[in-house]
Amino acid sequence: MVSLLTAFKRRFVGETSCSLASGLSLSDFPSNFAFIRVFSGEYLYLFSVPVTNPYESEKILAEYLLFHYGADDEILGKIPGPREALSFPRRSVSELIGPMQRDACALDLGCAVGRSTFELARYAASVTGIDFSASFIAAAQELKTAGQIESSRRIEGDLTAPFTAKVPAGIDPSRVTFETGDATILRPDLAGFDAVLAANLICRLPEPCKFLDRLPQLIKPGGQLLLTTPFTWLEEFTPRANWLGGDGLRSFDALKDILSPHFELQMSKDLPFLIREHERKFQYGVALGSRWLRR
Repeated sequence: MVSLLTAFKRRFVGETSCSLASGLSLSDFPSNFAFIRVFSGEYLYLFSVPVTNPYESEKILAEYLLFHYGADDEILGKIPGPREALSFPRRSVSELIGPMQRDACALDLGCAVGRSTFELARYAASVTGIDFSASFIAAAQELKTAGQIESSRRIEGDLTAPFTAKVPAGIDPSRVTFETGDATILRPDLAGFDAVLAANLICRLPEPCKFLDRLPQLIKPGGQLLLTTPFTWLEEFTPRANWLGGDGLRSFDALKDILSPHFELQMSKDLPFLIREHERKFQYGVALGSRWLRR
């Protein structure tokens, strides 16, 4: 049930300046609540709706820590499988990024547990990683602070083996910051980056065009946009009306139409990825990676 929380004077509404009339702040509510703002007259009514984030679970967190930081043998072991699909979070950076200035700043949207954010720190002096999942960001923060985090990898059923995720050698964690956020409702002060990465994010957004429309503000002229996506459209994440393409138009062609006024496509390539669920079950996909230059 939707519940009325409070109302604001319209003139006090702002992302950082307004407060709840009851004396509560938004941080007093669970992270699994979404907030809907509705104007009526001079008041803004704020409603809360409990939502379920499929990425907020211990099982998914463990799978993504292994996906991001697991060694080849920890993921595949002796099982025959596509080893070229391993280390996707590293390859989504190393195989797409172009030359960068030493003082460059980068943004990783949909950073999950942070491996690609750390990889961007090999090329940029400062990197911000943002993800909608609070548990993913908490794990990334612990990796930044402690350099490692204890987790597990599933063997079968309830049988697991210990696994330690570690920040790779040669990376300066002080260059990296993490925060929770919604890629379609980003802080207005985020702008002017030399590089923005969004790995396998587009087809997990409810409104991908809203995210794409913000990109010209995020990236400075001459900056790079790095995208990967398998274009796996599912209505549980994205309403069908918001899917890119359709009526005979491929998603990548629709993406090019949207980006072309502000970006030039420099290259594209297939990037396979592999997510382990347990010792004998994996999710295999092939993302389409692309690098774009901000005009």
